[in-house]
Amino acid sequence: MPVNFTEAVSAYQKIARQDTLPGFAGPTESKSSDFANILKDATQNAAAALHEGEAQSLRAAAGNADLNDVVAAVGKAELTLQTVVTLRDRIIQAYQEVLRMPI
Repeated sequence: MPVNFTEAVSAYQKIARQDTLPGFAGPTESKSSDFANILKDATQNAAAALHEGEAQSLRAAAGNADLNDVVAAVGKAELTLQTVVTLRDRIIQAYQEVLRMPI
């Protein structure tokens, strides 16, 4: 499947214009806004973004998807994964700092 350079660039620009990080749009309308619900919503949104990227990739492999949609979904999934990994690393770093504190 040949890739048109201008279509790929326009798809990446479409992702760059989004206001929020993919997968981390914030909690949906929930009754309480405690940390557990916020974390649960962010995790579900991140998983949904990753699943959408995978689904679009499978459609592209089958030849049933538009290149712009594939590039947008894969870019969104990549950014979501990078965000999740960064958050995980920061949480582990904070936990290690707490363990090093003198009692």
